[in-house]
Amino acid sequence: MEGRGDLDPVGVLFALAAGTCWGVYILLGAALGRHTTEGNGLALGMVVAALVAVPFGVAESGAALMRPWVLVAGLGVALLSSVIPYSLDLEALRRIPPRVFGILMSLEPVMAALIGLVVLQERLHWAQWIAVLCVVAASAGATRGARPDEARTSSGPTSS
Repeated sequence: MEGRGDLDPVGVLFALAAGTCWGVYILLGAALGRHTTEGNGLALGMVVAALVAVPFGVAESGAALMRPWVLVAGLGVALLSSVIPYSLDLEALRRIPPRVFGILMSLEPVMAALIGLVVLQERLHWAQWIAVLCVVAASAGATRGARPDEARTSSGPTSS
């Protein structure tokens, strides 16, 4: 069979690091959702992200970043790629256990595959579709396996 070979240790380390960062994101997001209200934590996170990213953009592009169309495009990208998704993540983490949230997030590649199929006319191999179905089944099973009282106790008090 083609494509079989030794695992690249650097690739394995990157995969482990990515999984670790994803787990930390979920746990920190759950804690942030429990301890903040009305998007205050998200606002703080966006400011920190901007402070980290903007210097690199300014160093690369300088005054070109101040063009009105660039600012409008940047605002659109910020809203669609960060503010809205992270707001929804925080709200979800306030209401469901981090374990269930993590399983449900595994459905993102499934949605990407379906969007690729519909919008880009991309085709997956039959083995890839079986993998997609396995992820959906695992997500459904893990979500159905969560007890209703677990969702309330893991999310802590919520403010209305």
